[in-house]
Amino acid sequence: MSGNIYQFNAQLSSGENQSLEAYRGQVLLVVNTASACGFTPQYQGLQTLQQQYGEQGFSVLAFPCNQFGEQESGDDASIREFCDLKFNISFPLFAKIEVNGSQAHPLYGWLKSQKGGWLGSNIKWNFTKFLVDREGRVVERYAPTTKPESIAGDIEKLLA
Repeated sequence: MSGNIYQFNAQLSSGENQSLEAYRGQVLLVVNTASACGFTPQYQGLQTLQQQYGEQGFSVLAFPCNQFGEQESGDDASIREFCDLKFNISFPLFAKIEVNGSQAHPLYGWLKSQKGGWLGSNIKWNFTKFLVDREGRVVERYAPTTKPESIAGDIEKLLA
């Protein structure tokens, strides 16, 4: 599957439809998130990256998902409230989606086709991260265990 990330639309947690074309020219870190996961504290690292690089043309795009251990069972409003209260996030939070299977969001079908993981293309757990360059191409995929702060160097190279 070719193309770039700008060909997709996704619903924000507020309910409005968002064309990813709005992020054209930015470096993006697309992450499937969950509120009750051992990796949930990574929200803080993601927010730090957003604060560090946002003004240079970088954005985190967070996509809550309940497919792994049912660790995102709330509705979009409660997920947004959790993220605001606990981590005070300033990056876009999208509506809850599926990332694997027949109901997977088309964006995730495309992301997985661009960069497979260690055990194939499926997402294995919460907080899998995809780094997208300013042309909308996936340049790297990171495991859930990869801390956001360790991606800073890769982001800086793409922003340079």
